[in-house]
Amino acid sequence: MRNYNKTLYTLITILVIYTVSFVVFIMYSITNFAFSDFYKRLDLRRNLAAERMFNGKSSQTGWSLSYVEELNNQREFVVEFDKNEQIIHQSGFDPRLWNRVNKKGVSNFKVGNTFYSTNYYPEKGKAYIVGVSAENYFYTHHIHYLRNLLFIALVLGVLFVIVVSLFVKRSFIKPIHELINEVKTIGSENLYLRLSEEKDKGVLNKLANTFNRMLNRIETSFETQKNFISNASHELNTPLTSIIGIADLALSKDRSVEEYKQAIQKIVDAAENLEKKTSALLLLARTGFENNNQHFKPVRIDQIVMDAEMTVKAINEHFHIKTDFSMLPDDSMKLKVKGSAPLLQLAISNVVSNACKYSPNHTAYVALGAFDNGVLILIKDEGIGIPESELSYIYDPYFRASNTANFSGYGIGLPLARNIIKMHDGQLSVSSVLGKGTTVRIELPTITAF
Repeated sequence: MRNYNKTLYTLITILVIYTVSFVVFIMYSITNFAFSDFYKRLDLRRNLAAERMFNGKSSQTGWSLSYVEELNNQREFVVEFDKNEQIIHQSGFDPRLWNRVNKKGVSNFKVGNTFYSTNYYPEKGKAYIVGVSAENYFYTHHIHYLRNLLFIALVLGVLFVIVVSLFVKRSFIKPIHELINEVKTIGSENLYLRLSEEKDKGVLNKLANTFNRMLNRIETSFETQKNFISNASHELNTPLTSIIGIADLALSKDRSVEEYKQAIQKIVDAAENLEKKTSALLLLARTGFENNNQHFKPVRIDQIVMDAEMTVKAINEHFHIKTDFSMLPDDSMKLKVKGSAPLLQLAISNVVSNACKYSPNHTAYVALGAFDNGVLILIKDEGIGIPESELSYIYDPYFRASNTANFSGYGIGLPLARNIIKMHDGQLSVSSVLGKGTTVRIELPTITAF
């Protein structure tokens, strides 16, 4: 902000200096023109006066002094001087100005508001100075008026520049302060908040959009971590409890070798199940962090859907998924999207896992198809559904519907999936009927649409 103020004040200073310089230039140019033009007019009258004095007519110029407009307070004078440049005789001349007169040629000078034009004339062995003086009415009246006018214009111009600059500063800084205040309200507890974006495509709007995209990535990372904790606390608890129970039972009393083998085999099976779940959970957690900020590249959405199904089944062997690929297009290019395969797998896995979890038969129905410039993924269940009055809150982190008390979870899977889809310029929408099931619709643009 200080740099902006410094730049603004520098621009104001430059504009003020330019305005002052422009006014001074105009004043100097007009004044110089007024002087040179007036001296030319005095030179003409001086020559006519010399012709009349020495020749009694205006034979050289063809002009008569009587036909030339007389200037304001115009006076003619003549001075006769000797070889030592001492005045012998003068008529109408102020001797105090003798030192300012050129005794060998033309001289023009000004005393107060009176302008003088003189010239040396040798006549019959004598030396004369003939001159004309007059007041420059344009200089004494119009120039003063112009000077006052330019001064007023200068003051008004400077004030205008300052007022406009301050107005521009305020209009520019105000939205910046609003963005700063909005940023201050965003923390780890409310990462779902976003900065306001205007419809225009200005720099501030681009800044807000860039910041919102960064928040999407940060929120995805946070929610991925919480998603891992949520799944791990539920999915790992059952096999661990089973292993501990079998071991305690086997050690409670002496048993035969065959019984010990059976117990150890059960522990091995439970451990293998635990290893599969741990690997799947770590895969989901790792994708949320390692691939959150990588460059997107072309991926096949059908392969991602199948990988997501395998991950869900690895986490919970009781989950069942029925996939319909009958709507797949013949052209495989229509199934390619630009994005991160692990992130998309994470999003789809969360949605499919929720569909299985909230269904009495733990079954999710997945359909994949294509449309103009995009692909469509439908994930449906026949579970408990979502109350209509609560549908508007399902994307809020940690929100859980009122009818999910008997199901484990933290309310972060769906918001996480939606953020990932938004990062890929897609849309995720949910429709639900209480007691009949929920349908999640995911649309992603294909590569040709980018």
